[in-house]
Amino acid sequence: MPSKYININFPFKDSDEGFYVDITSTSKDAIKADLLHLLLTNKGERLYMPDFGSDLKKFIFEMNDQITHEEIKTNLNDTIKKYIPNLQIDSITFENIEVEEAIKVILSYTITEGVFSSTDTIDITF
Repeated sequence: MPSKYININFPFKDSDEGFYVDITSTSKDAIKADLLHLLLTNKGERLYMPDFGSDLKKFIFEMNDQITHEEIKTNLNDTIKKYIPNLQIDSITFENIEVEEAIKVILSYTITEGVFSSTDTIDITF
């Protein structure tokens, strides 16, 4: 029997069932929440796990060029491989948006675990 994952939904909100926070209802949503928590956490923010996180915010004031994009790809691939090994990165692309200083990262991934497999995409703009 495949495992079922549960997690705190992201973004945080109150639960409709009267719990303190909203909990994911499917494994796909739980793994997506795990990924968002990992990517939006800076290294050093999590107690007792100083290496947890992606440090995406350190790229905020970097040039929006191919060199920075490659550094972001490397950072994301290494971080995800270490903390969510059942997630396969399909592609990491960048999209220009109206604000020249902003970077939009589009991450496509596949969850691979036994009989459970799912593909999804997340967008992060910073």
